[in-house]
Order: sequence, then structure tokens, then C-alpha cells
Amino acid sequence: MNGFIQALLEFARPHRRAIFIGAAFLVAEALVGLLLPWLGGRFVDTVFSGVTGGGWSFTMILLAVAALISFQTALSVVGGYIAAKRAVLISADIRRRTYDHLQSLPLGYFQARRQGEILSVLTNDVSVISYYLSGAVVGILPAAVTGIGSLFLMLSIDPWMALAAATAIPFFYVLIKLVGRGIRPLSVQLQDAWAKSFALEEENTALLPAIKSFAREPIESDRHRERISRVVNLTLKQQWRETAIGPGMAWAAAMGMLAILWVAGERIVGGEMGKGALVSFLLYTALLTRPVSAMASLYAQTQHARAAMDRVQGLYSEASEDYGETRPALSVQGGEIEFRDVTFAYPNREPVLRQFSLTIPARQTLAITGDNGVGKSTLISLLLRINLPSSGQILIDRQNLDTVSLRSIRKSVGYVSQNIFLLNGTVRENIAFGVQNASDEQIQEAARLAQASVFIEQLPERMQTVIGDHGVKLSGGQRQRIALARALLVDPPILVLDEATAMFDPEAELSFLHECADALRTRTVLLITHRPASLRLADRIIRLDVATSGPMPLVVSMPRPE
Repeated sequence: MNGFIQALLEFARPHRRAIFIGAAFLVAEALVGLLLPWLGGRFVDTVFSGVTGGGWSFTMILLAVAALISFQTALSVVGGYIAAKRAVLISADIRRRTYDHLQSLPLGYFQARRQGEILSVLTNDVSVISYYLSGAVVGILPAAVTGIGSLFLMLSIDPWMALAAATAIPFFYVLIKLVGRGIRPLSVQLQDAWAKSFALEEENTALLPAIKSFAREPIESDRHRERISRVVNLTLKQQWRETAIGPGMAWAAAMGMLAILWVAGERIVGGEMGKGALVSFLLYTALLTRPVSAMASLYAQTQHARAAMDRVQGLYSEASEDYGETRPALSVQGGEIEFRDVTFAYPNREPVLRQFSLTIPARQTLAITGDNGVGKSTLISLLLRINLPSSGQILIDRQNLDTVSLRSIRKSVGYVSQNIFLLNGTVRENIAFGVQNASDEQIQEAARLAQASVFIEQLPERMQTVIGDHGVKLSGGQRQRIALARALLVDPPILVLDEATAMFDPEAELSFLHECADALRTRTVLLITHRPASLRLADRIIRLDVATSGPMPLVVSMPRPE
């Protein structure tokens, strides 16, 4: 619980002034509310007993009540708006912080989890925490003012009856604990069910072409129905517990009110209490039930918020990538790359590389071939520092990548992967993804080099054509050309092309190689390819094979195809 409170205070710190102002309005509203029962008693004395209420006339009392109610309404409106505004701002603040931390995590974190689970934390859990902080927590102070003020004023009217009413509060607390037991575990299960449901929906939306081609619609509908059914069942269990708290509290309060009426009736008959005092006391008793009911609601909301906070804090506990902002930037002059005795293994697997060494001279185009799983893509992930070697060194122009900033490495290495990642935006936005202030001329030239100009000119709005999620409105070859143009626009000193022409037709591939030949000679290029035309572009070709003994993989030099 201490960790939960500390985390809440950390989230609240940037908004503490606004939270205090909102709470002040709500406290003022509670103080005004404490005056109304007292005026109610004066009204009864004036109307039924002919007592003037300390010089107050019937009309004056009604005007005072009207003024107080109006003032209380104004305070409620202003305080409510401040609380609602603060909820939105706190939610935005926590979401930005959570998103920034997500971006800083290594790719391995995302590869080990389903996207729906991650997005559920970013959306649902963040909302639960922000509204708890701006609503439930802020409401504690005015509820306490109402409760303490009501008890104090009840004591001033009749101490013994007030003490009797106060002794019921522990009973209410025990009732809340009994009825609310299990809300937090249910909240954890429900959040997990929502995350799995969301993950399935997100996954199947992306896989819809495959689902239709394999006629899996009925199967996927059944899977989705099962996920939603679990969400429904858990929600109903949770709602049952939460719904039972309110009526249970109301029943207990009604019983307490009847008991007070019975005692009060005896005291009025005995002349120990006046009618006005009884009305004021009963109104204060009713007012006292508000903070008790708020306590019940707060208990349920706290269990939800604690479960959400556990997941958000679990995310924050994940270590960010070491960007090394205090380290010097990588300075690339020629672009020589050296893998020196590098060993690397994926978690719980045998090493993919063991004491692997390879030197790529500056401004040389090296083609790398080999069977799947031999380590070609692993070399690229190590060069980009997406994965870190267990031992050994990777150097660019004799600079150990361990000693330079991560951003400077990734800005120096352009990468076009087999898997194309595109924005749901325009063609221009996708090509200019890595260069924010690129001119139209630079974008057009990059598109021309990537053999994308022809099809772009045929699009409905040319460069301003929106290509849909992941470029769904383009063919595979067109998406690959856009990704290639994006990398060429950055103009990095080192360029990695991982099957970058796999979806080109032979004529387009030859045209691309002819157009880019001069541009590629000015930089160090790693080509991962099996296509003969691309291999002709290389100054050197190596094949990675799994060795039968010793270091692996084995580097075998290959002749260039004629």
C-alpha cells in the first residue's frame, strides 16, 4: 500500500496546485452544506413552535436557505469542472509519460508480449489511475470535513445520541470490507481478460486477408466470443460486489436512522429535546451517511486503482535502452565495420554467433547470403544495437559502439528490412519519415532512385495519396520502394538492405541497381540477398554456413555472378 501511495504522490506532484484548488472548492461546498441542517431546525422551531430562531423570521430563514443552496451549487459546479479538467490533464500527463517510457524500451520487451496487453496499460490502466487521483482522492478531504463537522454539530445537540451514531461507523467499515473482499483480484482478472480480447481484435484486424483466404471467419468468431464471454462473466461478478456495497450501506444507514428516531421519540416525549433540535440532528445524521457511503465507493475504486498501478509500475520497472546521451557521438569518416570475436545468443537458446569476426572495408558493398537462421539478421540487429552481444566488440571506423551514443549509431546506419513498416499517412510523409524538413526535390530524387516515381505519379493524389494502415492500399513491391526511398533520403554513410529488392520485378531491380550504383559506391553497404542481380552489385560476397565445430557461423567467400 505504501508503494501505491508513493506512486500516486509522484503522479500528483506536477498538478498539486490545481488539485488543491479543486479540493478547496469541494471543502467550501461541504462547509456550506453543514449550515443547512441547522437552518432546518430553526425553520421547524419557527413554524411549529412559534420560536423566532434567535431573531430570525420565517422569511429570513427561507432566504438564507436559498442563498446557501445557490452558493453551494456554484461551488459544486466550479469544483466539479476543475476536477474534470484536472482528470483530463492528469490522464494526458500519465499517458505521455507511459508512452515515452514504452518508446525507450528495447524491442525485446515488445517481442515478448502481445500488443493488446501493452495498449491496454496505455489506455485503460492510465484512465483508471488518473480519474482515481482527480476524483476519489480529491473527494476524501470534503468527505472528511462533512463527517467530522456533522459529528461535532450532533454532539452539540445531543452528546449521547451523537456517540451512539458514531459507534455505528466501525460497523460500516467492517461491512465494506466483507462485501468488497475480492474486488482487487477480480479487477486484475478483468484487466487481463480485456487485454487478451483487445489483443485478439488487434491481431485479427491485421490478419483479416489471411482469415478470409483460409475461410476462418467462423473459427475466429468463436475465439472472439469466448474472450468476450469471459469479460462479461468477470464484469458481472465485479458489478455484483460493487452494487452490493451501496444498498448494503443504505440498509445499515436506514436501520441506524430508525434506531435514532426511536431514541429521539423517547427524549421528545420526556421534554429532553425540542422538535427543531430533532430535525437538525436527523439531517446531520443523513449528512453523515454521505462520507460513509463515499468511503465504500473509495474502497472499491482503490482496489481498481491499485491493480492498475501494479501494471503501470511494472511497465516503469522495465529498464530503458541505454541511449548513452553523455557519451560522444559516432563520427563516421569512411564507414569501416568490424565484428571482433562477437558472441550472441537469444534467451534460452544456443548461441547464434560465437567468437564471430568479420571486417567490411569502408565504402565497400558486401553481399551476405546463407540459409535461414544462420545469423544474417542477427548481425544487423547487433550493428543497430537492437540486441547487444554477450561478448566481443563491434566497431565502426575503429570506434567501439559501446563507447558512443545510441542515437548517433542509428542515424549513421540506414536500414531497409524485409518487413515494411509504414504510416497510415501520405506517400510524402512516409518517404520523409526520417528527415522532417526534407524538400520536395530531395523527396522526389529519393523516390526516383528507389524506382518509386512511376507508380507514385499514377496514384490518385500522387505524393499526397494516403496509403492506409501499414500501406495496405499499395502492393508489396510498392511498399518496398517507399521504404527504400525513405532510407535513401536520410543519406546515411552506412546502408543495410535486407532483401530490399525481393518484391521488385527483374526489370525494376536492374533499373534500381543501375540508378543507385554511383550512390552506393560512396557508402558502406550490406546487402542481405539471394538475388543474382543484386549480388552483381557487390564488391565482395560471403556466405554464412553453420560450422561443424569451432566458431559459428562459418564465413565462406563467394565469387560474383557474371
